[in-house]
Amino acid sequence: MSTAILTGPPAAGSASPLADDLRALGFQVVEADTPVAVAARLAQVPAADRVAVVDRRFVGHRHALRLALTDPRFDTAAIPGAVSAKAAGRQALTAAVTGLTAQGGATVPSQTAPSVPASSVSAPGGTLLSAADGDTAPAARAATLAAVVPDALAAALDAQGAAPHRPELGVLVAAVPADAAERAAAAEAVAAVDEEAVRLRSAVKSRDGFFTTHCISPYSRYLARWCARRGLTPNQVTTASLLVALIAAGCAATGTRTGYVAAGVLLLASFVLDCTDGQLARYSLQYSTLGAWLDATFDRAKEYAYYAGLALGAARGGHDVWALALGAMVLQTCRHVVDFAFNEANHDATANTSPTAALSGRLDSVGWTVWVRRMIVLPIGERWALIAVLTAVTTPRVTFVVLLVGCGLAACYTTAGRVLRSLTRKAQRTDRAARALADLADSGPLAEAGARILRPLAGRMPSFAAPAVALLGAAAVTATAALSSRGSWWPPLVAVVYVLTSSFAVSRPLKGALDWLVPPIFRAGEYGTVLALAAVSGVNGALPAAFGLVAAVAYHHYDTVYRIRGGTGAPPRALVRAAGGHEGRTLVVALLAAVAHHTGFTVALTVLAAALALLVLTESVRFWVSAGAPAVHDETGEPA
Repeated sequence: MSTAILTGPPAAGSASPLADDLRALGFQVVEADTPVAVAARLAQVPAADRVAVVDRRFVGHRHALRLALTDPRFDTAAIPGAVSAKAAGRQALTAAVTGLTAQGGATVPSQTAPSVPASSVSAPGGTLLSAADGDTAPAARAATLAAVVPDALAAALDAQGAAPHRPELGVLVAAVPADAAERAAAAEAVAAVDEEAVRLRSAVKSRDGFFTTHCISPYSRYLARWCARRGLTPNQVTTASLLVALIAAGCAATGTRTGYVAAGVLLLASFVLDCTDGQLARYSLQYSTLGAWLDATFDRAKEYAYYAGLALGAARGGHDVWALALGAMVLQTCRHVVDFAFNEANHDATANTSPTAALSGRLDSVGWTVWVRRMIVLPIGERWALIAVLTAVTTPRVTFVVLLVGCGLAACYTTAGRVLRSLTRKAQRTDRAARALADLADSGPLAEAGARILRPLAGRMPSFAAPAVALLGAAAVTATAALSSRGSWWPPLVAVVYVLTSSFAVSRPLKGALDWLVPPIFRAGEYGTVLALAAVSGVNGALPAAFGLVAAVAYHHYDTVYRIRGGTGAPPRALVRAAGGHEGRTLVVALLAAVAHHTGFTVALTVLAAALALLVLTESVRFWVSAGAPAVHDETGEPA
């Protein structure tokens, strides 16, 4: 159980509801009058428990305390008058308390004092109220404020290099008044703010698509609050969203107009729940390791399962759209990898300036252009609304064709913009970024061995050689697979060339201006080859089996992305090698198409898909439910 230690002198004036607020947040409340007593209380709290130190004079909103004391994403956190630490931050907090008791008090060193004074009140409109104005006893006031133990501990954490997270409070109030007059001013500021309205607004992501912002979030936030008040967790809502989407896919698979209409409605209902789970997590600060995994992967599982449902429904009507369904999955996955790779390559680059990025920033300052630019990229809200409407009123073939055209135009727009930014950007890419791109490349043992041999040659090539050679190899193997006759041995021969070009592309660190293109090029080469070989084979069931294979591999690639974004690094190299790497899988599928180009090709693809799914899912589940996974929730959402 979490423990809150109340310290400092008693509050002047009326009784404080502080202890009740802390208990409502799940803390047991204990008392400690001095820093020495705080140290003794801290030692009594089990090491695995969260602990908070709060000044008795604190005045503020309960949600301000919630943000600082209960957010599981941060080891330590602080606001004026309160500091907290979970198990991972307990050692740093203990060291801060020990240092404070050694000094014999709570004097805050001037060079490490918090940027916001302990006596400040964040008032409506974002202004700061302070009783220092007109204070006739500044020395006495300074002595009083110096005794704010939580602020002294936060400053000590800063000095240790373990700076606590300081949440943005906005109009919420958090203050340690020095006297009754200041306390009355702080209480008035608290009463002037509708805390629940602020909490509901903050539950919605600040940057989202037009459809989500204006058609879903105005209502789903209240659904999130309803769920919170009934004790539902974000993981339960996420799971419900998945189940609804799977039912929608089942309705689409019936191939009837009634089924298509029901599928469209249920897909939108699933999206409402998908928005609700994140809003519930932010509303109640219920972030978890399992939630990170579920939220990051279920969106893809829902969308791609729905594609499969549409393809099955079309098949019931005598129409084969599996190639279109697989093409939509390939295009959407490659779009995401473009965004992931670009962001990883540039988010910590130094001297990271670009006139193109500056122009984009100026456009974002004009209201209508913001929404147009967000809608052009067809993010998840707009995309799912488009799919739902088209499913209800047209056919699966029309739905996929429109989706492919829309996503294709969006991919051209976003990729062209990122290429232009990269070419005009003066930036130094870091070793961390190069490692992330190498992990996203998903190179297997064949590419690793080839890279060691080709490294001297690659070192003499220009900076754009890596993406250029990767593109050449990917285009060659995909085109050969699409243009060769069934059972031809040309695809395996060109797949060997693809192995060599892939080896060259990763033979030196990916720090070039356009090296972030290498991972999405590899994805397009592998997925496109599987699609082309299955389509050309003409074997009954080959395209559905290829759909399952690409889905399993795509899951592995998304899992890699979200591990990197969570700061835990890529999956183990043993897993990547066992999965063969993108170049190894491409070669294997090409060989299978040549050897088993009759009915055995479907069986071979199905077995390969099942083996890869079992391999990557087992490791993924083990990782995300383990204690080592990060306690995060996907705040940024889908980048596309």
